[in-house]
Amino acid sequence: MGTTQLETVPEPKYWHLKTVLSEALDSEFAVGEILPNERELAARFGVARATLRQALEQLELEGRLQRRRGVGTTVAPPRIGVAVDPVRHTWPGAAGDDWQPLDAVVSDTLPAAVAGLLATASGDPVHIVRRSRVTHGRPVAAELLYVPAAALPDCAPAGSLGAPDRARAVLHALQTLELDAQDRTVELGSARAEDARQLDRLPGAPVLVVTTRYVSGGRTAAVAVSTYRADTCRLTFGESDAVALLPG
Repeated sequence: MGTTQLETVPEPKYWHLKTVLSEALDSEFAVGEILPNERELAARFGVARATLRQALEQLELEGRLQRRRGVGTTVAPPRIGVAVDPVRHTWPGAAGDDWQPLDAVVSDTLPAAVAGLLATASGDPVHIVRRSRVTHGRPVAAELLYVPAAALPDCAPAGSLGAPDRARAVLHALQTLELDAQDRTVELGSARAEDARQLDRLPGAPVLVVTTRYVSGGRTAAVAVSTYRADTCRLTFGESDAVALLPG
C-alpha cells in the first residue's frame, strides 16, 4: 500500500478520512479481513491517530467495520436488506424463513401497543415466541412474536419440550390458519436491555423496529416485533419480500 496524504478540505479532516477509508475498504479489503494497526494507518494517510480513531468510529457506527476484542478491526459483512412492502404473504416459520426459534412462553402481560393491535383483553393468555437472526456468525435481529392463545386453541406446547421445540410448536400451529393479509411498519428506536444483550450491543444503541401484523379470519391473529441492528441493516423497497444481502 502506498502513502496517501490528505489535502486541506473544508469538512472535518476525520470525515474526509472516513470517505477515503471507505473507498479503500471497497477496493483493497475483503469481508472479515483485519485492518493494519492504527499506527500504520495513520502513517499511510498522514493524520494524527486521534483523527484516525474518529474516522474508524464513524465507519463502525455505519456498519462498515467491526471491532472484535482480541482480534482487531475487521471489515464488516454486507448489510441485510429489510423488505418493508412484501407482496407474498407468509406466516413466520414458513419455508424459507431463516429466523432461528429460541423459546416460547404463555403470558397475559403484553406491551400496550401489541395488546392494542391484537385487541386482547387484560388477562387473555398469549403465546410469545422469541426468535433470532444470525448472519455471517453475528446476531443482526431479535424478534418477539405474539399470538393469542384463542387463535390457536389446539396448541398447548408440552412442558417437557425443549425451548426451541416449544417455539416450533407455536409456529407450526400458525401454518394451519388461513393468512388473509399482513402489513408492516418500520421506525427507528433504541435497543432495550434484553434486545441489546441478544444483539451484542449496548443498551440504547440505534435499532430498526419492524412491526408486522398478520390478519386471519378478519382479525389480527399475530403480531411480530422485530428489532434489527441499525448498523447492519438497510430498508429495501420492491416487489419481493425476500430479505437479501446488500453491499454495506
